[in-house]
Amino acid sequence: MNPSEPTSGRSRPGRGEAAPNHLGAGPVLGSYPRRYGRYVGLLALVILVLITINTALTKPNGAKGIEAGHTIPPFAVPLAVGSLTGDADVATHPDDGAAGRVAACAERGPQILNVCELYERGPLVLALFVDAGSCPEVLSDMQALAGAFPGVSFAAVAIKGERTPLRQLMRERGLTRVQVGFDSDGVLTGLYKMASCPQVSFVLPGGVVQSPALLFTPSRAALRTRVAELVVAAVARGYKPPKPAGAGAS
Repeated sequence: MNPSEPTSGRSRPGRGEAAPNHLGAGPVLGSYPRRYGRYVGLLALVILVLITINTALTKPNGAKGIEAGHTIPPFAVPLAVGSLTGDADVATHPDDGAAGRVAACAERGPQILNVCELYERGPLVLALFVDAGSCPEVLSDMQALAGAFPGVSFAAVAIKGERTPLRQLMRERGLTRVQVGFDSDGVLTGLYKMASCPQVSFVLPGGVVQSPALLFTPSRAALRTRVAELVVAAVARGYKPPKPAGAGAS
């Protein structure tokens, strides 16, 4: 019922008559015995609350990641395994206010995960995930596939959480080929229109998103297919992947 709809002048059922059912063919609240009416009303309220919570969790903001054909926003964050601390730098130019004093693409160093540096090298598979306890399976799959796609950078960023359990997760998953950054203040959530955990983006050399982001944990086979499609698209744009180790000259 629309809360703003006026109630004056509305006809009411007479004694013994069932209230009209506007929601379908099932029984209406007014048709139950009076002693059960209170419980049915409470049940309906609980169901409504659960539906509201589910909607809020599954569609938090309608975001779907950075759209294909758009350039991903620059950022630089500390690597999870290093000692460098500080918030993410998301500045697009020097002295960019709260975004950062130094342009994010210029923040380079052995303890920094810089997304510009990664996509300058070649294709990039970038996963965003929440702290160290949510959706970690995709990290193991990225580690397993990294060796099969030389020249492709595999990187991930943990959104908020703590560094200690994040480092433990990296050890457990054997992440030697996947760089993991740490976004302590969670600024990438809004910047990258994060809608789920994980959110995996496929980025062409130069920073343009090649295809829609994955908003769920894919199977390893599905992830392999998406990475292969990324490489094909990059080659079509002039990218030359390195030869596998041990391959002779053609």
